[in-house]
Amino acid sequence: MSFQILGTGSALPARSVTNDELSAFLDTSDEWIFTRTGIKSRRVCTTETLDDLAVEASRRAIEAAEVDPTELDLIVCSTTTGDHLLPAEACAVAERLGASCPAFDVSGACAGFVLALDVADGYIARGRARRVLVVAAEQMSRVLDWTDRSTCVLFGDGAGAAVIEAADAAEATAGPEATAAAANSAGSLSAPNPLSMRFTTGPSVAVLNVPGLAGTSPFAEAPRPASALSMDGRRVFRFGVAAICDAVEAMASDAGIAVADIDHLVFHQANERILAAAIKRLGIDGSRVVRTLRDTGNISSACIPLALDRLARAGELKGGDLVALVGFGAGLDIGACLLRWK
Repeated sequence: MSFQILGTGSALPARSVTNDELSAFLDTSDEWIFTRTGIKSRRVCTTETLDDLAVEASRRAIEAAEVDPTELDLIVCSTTTGDHLLPAEACAVAERLGASCPAFDVSGACAGFVLALDVADGYIARGRARRVLVVAAEQMSRVLDWTDRSTCVLFGDGAGAAVIEAADAAEATAGPEATAAAANSAGSLSAPNPLSMRFTTGPSVAVLNVPGLAGTSPFAEAPRPASALSMDGRRVFRFGVAAICDAVEAMASDAGIAVADIDHLVFHQANERILAAAIKRLGIDGSRVVRTLRDTGNISSACIPLALDRLARAGELKGGDLVALVGFGAGLDIGACLLRWK
């Protein structure tokens, strides 16, 4: 079974916070932040809720796909910073869209959007859904220690979404021989899509961590750390570069193509230095690597769908283009997907 992306959408808060604004209350500067991260500004929620952003991104994706919310069979939302501990963020999206399909969240940190795509693909493959809304929405500003210049300058808020649909019946129900032949030709528009999907976890909680709610139980005796993000920046850097390179090379091998054959590389937007190091190690054309973090910062699992939406709306995605998605982050989780744009 295969799927294709029908439409994409994204949404950002109205408030842009520049590096200079941060330097007013942190021991930092625009130069210090930009040279180390590639970030000039980030969007931060003020009056908007995460529900607002998730719904707006979803509406734009649905409009681009030219479908009605009542035609959705499933909504899967990736978030670690939802407006609700319960119900799922996806339920809030469904309610405001007027959808009545099943809706639930997944938590894969910065790899979450690719994980959500894979979950949706599984429902399509089992015949449980034909048309799925996949959303990623993050309000990272609510889990930051705004006195820590090493972390709070990196992140922002936002949402991205995509509507995916099972491939055409003739393609989806092709016999084993036809499917095998298509799989052996990555250049064929009839090849199974995605061409590769990979997930790995190198379990490590402390490297990138946000403790859960402390609660008010009178019986709790364990320490109650604040729900603020902590990160080992050096380990995340090494992990991020290796994650990108290993995933891209593995997916190219799966598809029987060269890394240079991939038209667009959409990596998690953690840090410009990570992107630059990965580009150098892979020996690829840096112009094929999408960059959004200059004006959004790191918006966790929403980075990839937002970047994909920008590509789509700029008209840079052509039928037949190979697109690699690689998310990596807390866990330490890696999610990667190689698909052909249709």
